[in-house]
Amino acid sequence: MPVHGSGTARRLRLLAVATLFAAFSQLCTLPATADAADVPARGSARMGMGVIAHDGRGGLPAPALAAQTEGVDVSGHQGNVAWSTLWSSGVRWAYTKASEGTYYTNPSFAQQYNGSYNVGMIRGAYHFATPDTTTGAAQADYFVDHGGGWSRDGKTLPGTLDIEWNPYGAACYGKTASAMVGWIGSFLTRYKARTGRDAVIYTATSWWSQCTGNYGGFAAANPLWIARYDTAPGTLPAGWGYYTMWQYTSSGPTVGDHDRFNGALDRVTALANG
Repeated sequence: MPVHGSGTARRLRLLAVATLFAAFSQLCTLPATADAADVPARGSARMGMGVIAHDGRGGLPAPALAAQTEGVDVSGHQGNVAWSTLWSSGVRWAYTKASEGTYYTNPSFAQQYNGSYNVGMIRGAYHFATPDTTTGAAQADYFVDHGGGWSRDGKTLPGTLDIEWNPYGAACYGKTASAMVGWIGSFLTRYKARTGRDAVIYTATSWWSQCTGNYGGFAAANPLWIARYDTAPGTLPAGWGYYTMWQYTSSGPTVGDHDRFNGALDRVTALANG
């Protein structure tokens, strides 16, 4: 009996090892995890990329008021844009992604930035921030040097800092709230030194609360462009009593991202003129 028992035990051990080996082999042939597969290529980030994933999508926005002016924002994701179609639909201002980090410039920038201007729109440029790659000052310089400057021609809006969820990793780019505030401050200070203008800040309230500790110190100088795909902009980040622009959808006509300026066209012109 002891010999029988020993043989049975050996067979059971061998069977268990074979089962584990088969399971391991199958595991090794599985595709990469969804998280890894979903990380986009560097440079492909654009305004509002993380809003749906992190902030949700609500109902349709309220009808535009007479004192609001329709706008769009575009990036390399859209390629060549039909600006005459957008103009005919009532769009009067536009922002184009110029740069990201210190490693990417939009290959469609000229068609988008100049095309919007040529149909009569007031236009500006934005920079997608990556605070984990280089300093705020370095990214402000890169932005200004690659299309993010400003001129007092009545048709050029101040540059925008797009600061939101990190599409390539940790939401707050591995920074504490105080370090994030310092990085943003570095960018804004350098941008103003280079252009004479205070940059617009584009963000979402939930990201701002999570990653800056809901810091309110930039509100006095920097206009707010709030991102929220819902019936209204909702609660604003600390310090700002009103928004200047609202990105209200990523599924608008002609191009995806549509926005409303919180004022009539003469106020858009006033912001362009400083």
